[in-house]
Amino acid sequence: MTNQENMEQQTLPITITPEAIAEVKRLAAGEKDEKLYLRLGVAAGGCSGMSYNMAFDTEKDNNDLLFTVDNFDILIDNKALTYLSGTVLDYKGGMLGGGFTFSNPNAKRSCGCGTSFSC
Repeated sequence: MTNQENMEQQTLPITITPEAIAEVKRLAAGEKDEKLYLRLGVAAGGCSGMSYNMAFDTEKDNNDLLFTVDNFDILIDNKALTYLSGTVLDYKGGMLGGGFTFSNPNAKRSCGCGTSFSC
């Protein structure tokens, strides 16, 4: 690992619950690519102004910060970190209403479905 990569491998400023990382790993196991990152971010849009993004990616960009949770690499764009810092990513299974949830202490309001917020 280079010095640059060591510097970027920091303490994750959000919490990813064991249930969430287990589900991420389960989903990643079904993908074709051997090396996947979980990319977390935000984008303008949604009913409250900003929406959460979560997807697998195979590429790390220059603006990405690299974190590792339970041997799985997480990427967060440096700009998104401002909005996500302190957030808890959780996963709840269930027949109705299961899925990933974001609990963001920076959100001044969020929509009923929990996928968008405003700061």
